[in-house]
Parts: sequence; C-alpha cells; structure tokens
Amino acid sequence: MIRELLGHTYIGVTAGVYAHVRLRLQRQAIDALGAQDDDPDDPPAAAVVR
Repeated sequence: MIRELLGHTYIGVTAGVYAHVRLRLQRQAIDALGAQDDDPDDPPAAAVVR
C-alpha cells in the first residue's frame, strides 16, 4: 500500500528508503523498555491476550 501511495514502481525502493526508520523506531522502543525502573516490590505488568 505504501509503495503505491508513494508511487514507487518496486517494493525494494520503498523498503530501502524506509527500512532505517523502522529500525530506528525498534531501537527506541528497546531503549525505552530497558530504561524502565524495575522495582522488585512492584507486581509484574499484565498483558492482555486476545
């Protein structure tokens, strides 16, 4: 869909141009999770599974 919206002929062009954005966002998420304060007295967070 993004390839079509941007007018790229090949998905490789879209992936090559925007792959670094995805990787940067992944790194930011990992860094943010690693920076959380882990208090052993806090109960673990619950995850919603559907």
